[in-house]
Amino acid sequence: MLSIRHSMCAAAAFGVLALSALPAASAPAAAATAKSFDGKWSVLIITEKGTCDRGYRYGVQIDNGAVSYAGQADFTVSGHVKTDGAIVVRVSRGQQSALGSGKLDGTNGGGTWKAGECSGSWTAERRS
Repeated sequence: MLSIRHSMCAAAAFGVLALSALPAASAPAAAATAKSFDGKWSVLIITEKGTCDRGYRYGVQIDNGAVSYAGQADFTVSGHVKTDGAIVVRVSRGQQSALGSGKLDGTNGGGTWKAGECSGSWTAERRS
């Protein structure tokens, strides 16, 4: 069983791909652009500071710009893909939370994440 700290680090690892969208001028155009990120993604998280495990790899599914975890989890991820691929995510479990940010392009992405005393970087690659 994972500890809460480990779970939040794991949640941060997954969550860096979930995105927060700003309102677009045209909803249909924004939806079409956000859909360009749809599909399965593999996310690799590296801890660079803190006591979280050194690395994690998670599967993520993006549908209509909405991000979800492609597995079983006891944490909540909120966010969406912005039309330009910029990402900001909040992952929570109880009163703990993790934040991540970065950018996706058509096939890859990267950025940073932070959960309590732990922080690091992430990379992503499209699987389908």
